[in-house]
Amino acid sequence: MKTAYEILKENGQISRAVLAASVNGELCDLTAEVPDGAEVKPVTFEDDGGKKVFWHTSSHVLAAAVKRLYPEVKLTIGPAIDNGFYYDFDAGDMSFTPDMLEKIEAEMKKIIKENPLEERFVLPRDEAIKLMEEHGEPYKVLLIERLPEGEEISFYRQGEFIDLCSGPHLYSPAPIKAFKLIQCTGAYWEGDSKNKMLQRIYGISFPEKAMLEEYLQKLEEAKKRDHRKIGREMDLFDIFEEGPGFPFFFPKGMVLRNLLEDYWRQIHREAGYEEIKTPVILSRKLWETSGHWDHYRDNMYTTVIDESEFAVKPMNCPGGLLVYKRKLHSYRDLPLRYGELGLVHRHELSGTLHGLMRVRCFTQDDAHIFMTPEQIKDEIIGVYKLIDKVYSTFGLNYTVELSTRPENSIGTDEAWEQATDGLKGALDELGVQYKINEGDGAFYGPKIDFHIEDSLGRTWQCATIQLDMNLPELFDLTYIGPDNQRHRPVMIHRVVFGALERFIGIITEHFAGAFPLWLAPVQVKVLPIVDACNEYCDIVAAELEAAGIRVEKDYRSEKIGFKIREAQLERVPYMLVVGEREVADGTVAVRSRKTGQTVVMSRSELLSKLREEIDTKAL
Repeated sequence: MKTAYEILKENGQISRAVLAASVNGELCDLTAEVPDGAEVKPVTFEDDGGKKVFWHTSSHVLAAAVKRLYPEVKLTIGPAIDNGFYYDFDAGDMSFTPDMLEKIEAEMKKIIKENPLEERFVLPRDEAIKLMEEHGEPYKVLLIERLPEGEEISFYRQGEFIDLCSGPHLYSPAPIKAFKLIQCTGAYWEGDSKNKMLQRIYGISFPEKAMLEEYLQKLEEAKKRDHRKIGREMDLFDIFEEGPGFPFFFPKGMVLRNLLEDYWRQIHREAGYEEIKTPVILSRKLWETSGHWDHYRDNMYTTVIDESEFAVKPMNCPGGLLVYKRKLHSYRDLPLRYGELGLVHRHELSGTLHGLMRVRCFTQDDAHIFMTPEQIKDEIIGVYKLIDKVYSTFGLNYTVELSTRPENSIGTDEAWEQATDGLKGALDELGVQYKINEGDGAFYGPKIDFHIEDSLGRTWQCATIQLDMNLPELFDLTYIGPDNQRHRPVMIHRVVFGALERFIGIITEHFAGAFPLWLAPVQVKVLPIVDACNEYCDIVAAELEAAGIRVEKDYRSEKIGFKIREAQLERVPYMLVVGEREVADGTVAVRSRKTGQTVVMSRSELLSKLREEIDTKAL
């Protein structure tokens, strides 16, 4: 058989940019032998698969450098991730310092310059275990022992370095022209706090130096936009050590939060949703019926009430099911759209917590739609359009992913096939481009995930549409059809913001705290130049407040330049500079946060301008 490289070369598809091959849709090494008649395509760094191969190989270069410098360190795992790679090491009592990372980077450069070939080889189980024991790698032995009988056990040799790995990899490290080790953090073995704490080194690499420079610039910009930093600067929100993972919202943060909730309620009323509220704590029996107890127990908080076990809800759906089941429905009632801003709690490991992005309690903007099978496509299309409308309002682009049945799931093959076909049919009718994410659906049904892109080009998974034919079965939900018989409804789970707290974190970084006027906690700041202007400033502020504008006045005995700079740092959209001339003319000097320019206008002109910008939700 020919290798993927040979076939691509014969077809004139080989260049320096080709990193791997796709053989019948499966990512492979260029050296992989290809069956006759197989479809072979080149894979470059521009492809998701190419990045995965590139960063996976980079993680092996990192591990090889660490083992050269610190032979006593034990290897665990080192995958490619969404933005780069990492490798977890058991370094005993040693801790990696910034100086050590520089030393490791220098060793990585040596290895790349040596350019050893990435050679794949396969061993029987006994020989594989023996090899890793000889190399003193207990974690690799454990991983091999856990592999199912008959599964191929493959390794990659990179010079003197050998690692257990399924691949694929670059032909050699030569294409890695630029890289940087970003940080070192702690990480539990297999993510379990009961296991040993390891040391994780994160890195990023590229085939061109300019790409690394651009990435590092974005990284610096991301640090400036960190929502935790901005939240404290603007006095919006924070998380205290007394409540790790449990966010506090301050008065200005509550203004922002309430504005988002008001907007959510408005668009959902217009789309035919009815709002409900379900309890935070419900009986264990409910969670056993829904399947969460078996599939989600480790993430749930529990308590005992009247000698019975209860759980704090990690999801809103079982409560929504009970709301539907409280009375008998006719097909004429359907679809029923129940929306809920529901507070949920999930037990997340302390090492995974990150500001508002990963918390232990959050508000999901859930909705559960109950419908007939014939209504599936129209309802999914309706939800899709609602999500598109919301993201357009915030200036957020997005991509779409369809996730299919996971291994740990409930329901019949027929129900899953019908549900998956329903989602595909709606996306196809809308003409939406989407990727298939095999095996990443919810345990009760397939889903459509929306990945929004912020102003730095980072992506976040927020909205989701999940089609469920299993929970209505488990809860014995019915409706009376036109034939006067009982039928089983179909259910949609969906969120738009996702978690309200996380969405606030995302848009805080997206706008760098400079929220559009309609969202800004303080929309206008009135700045008198001298105390004699204060009385007129009171009149201006009162007029704006009467029109629903959020106003602050700065009457401190400070120079006007200082007041303007502070208001700019507070990211206030408009500053009204008022001096004796403005008082005499009945005008205001309006300074824009966005442009830095000042324009004198009448109070009526100002009010009209503000009102139009707010009402249109201009960005």
